[in-house]
Amino acid sequence: MKPVFLIGYMGCGKTTLGEPLARIMGWRFVDLDKYIEDKEGKTAKEIFMTCGEARFRELEREALEEVAAAGGDTVVACGGGTPLQAGNMELMNRLGVTVWLTTSVERITSRLVLPEQRSKRPLLSGMSDSDIKASVARGIEARAPFYEKAKLQFDSTYLESEEEIHATAQQLSTILLTLNSKH
Repeated sequence: MKPVFLIGYMGCGKTTLGEPLARIMGWRFVDLDKYIEDKEGKTAKEIFMTCGEARFRELEREALEEVAAAGGDTVVACGGGTPLQAGNMELMNRLGVTVWLTTSVERITSRLVLPEQRSKRPLLSGMSDSDIKASVARGIEARAPFYEKAKLQFDSTYLESEEEIHATAQQLSTILLTLNSKH
């Protein structure tokens, strides 16, 4: 099978859904940001701060190519900005199945305002809840033309409990396996 690339805005559930999806399908799971961090020995935040965004995007493209070249049976949680870089959507669509995880601005905001999310995402730490909501709305609107290039759109609204996560992952795995059997 071809690799599955989960894309979408931060907080849409790429990692939350990706790990159990990979387990259900019996595949390996790769979080692209973590892959880069492990390879570079620095956090994404440290890479941004010391090397700049341009260098991070180069490393991201290299990591994407490496993960894609490793072949199928892999679920990849991409960074929210991965599809925005020139050629990345084309690469993912050519070598695998891209899935845009969608949910409402309100649902994403409710996830991002949680203290554990704010601490993981430095850009959010000083923002009010209403500022986060406005930022999410602007961000999704700006990125939609890139995300819309995905082969599939999938609703990731229901990821708030272990039961919801499992049911949603099961639903997506059924869609992906059905899609794969047709190709």
